[in-house]
Amino acid sequence: MRIHISHATTYTYDTPPSGVTQLLRLTPRDHEGQHVLSWRIDLSEDCLLHHHEDAFGNTIHSFTAEGPFDKLSVEVNGEVDTQDTNGLVKGAVERFPPELFLRETSLTQADSSIICFAAATRADARGDNLALLHALLTALNREIAFDTDPTHAATTAAEAFKLRRGVCQDITHIFVAAARSLGIPARYVGGHFHRVDGVTSQEAGHAWAEAYVENLGWVGFDPTNGISTTGAHVRVAVGLDYLGAAPVRGTRYGGAGETLTVAVRVAQARQQIQN
Repeated sequence: MRIHISHATTYTYDTPPSGVTQLLRLTPRDHEGQHVLSWRIDLSEDCLLHHHEDAFGNTIHSFTAEGPFDKLSVEVNGEVDTQDTNGLVKGAVERFPPELFLRETSLTQADSSIICFAAATRADARGDNLALLHALLTALNREIAFDTDPTHAATTAAEAFKLRRGVCQDITHIFVAAARSLGIPARYVGGHFHRVDGVTSQEAGHAWAEAYVENLGWVGFDPTNGISTTGAHVRVAVGLDYLGAAPVRGTRYGGAGETLTVAVRVAQARQQIQN
């Protein structure tokens, strides 16, 4: 599948800042089943855009825009060719052994409720970790309702699990916390998802998890949709939690009254539709 992605992040300020520094994880990398055909980042301010890699091998860009300005926008446009690999992640940059992804963070710490919930799935798995992860995927998709209202960027897995509601970020954090509580390395993935219902405009990117299975490697699980990852998923960044894979993070110098808007469009590329 050839997928076109546009992602616009816009900040407006009541009082202009003297400057803004941003770190961007908006650029996907090639691996088996994913090939970046084109990708472009445009900034509304005239400044240098520096390219790096972070500790996890994610492509990152950084910039400092000198103010004052009352609006700052970061726009991304690109196309990615994907194939369905049945959830298997091969050929991605791997800087650390899987055991690193057993490490808890404040956002993915499993409380007693999550630990008990995860343990209850063992009965359906019969000692097979892949079956156990699929059972966890199904249980979470059934148990946690997608809801944009009650949570925010700093909501923890335990808080979202108690609410039984949240966005893809929250549901992914719960999956990661539960898998780690079972002794299975798991990590957070930020990216995009091409929906089959024809909806192309989205308010944010998508999130899912990857878990490490012996003799298979890393496998993608999308608990929000209750599926393993497919050719509809475009993988952008990984981390121990959302903070390690956040698309945009930064600091403002001075100013006040900041408002953030995000507009994402994920659609089948026009050239492929014509063909």
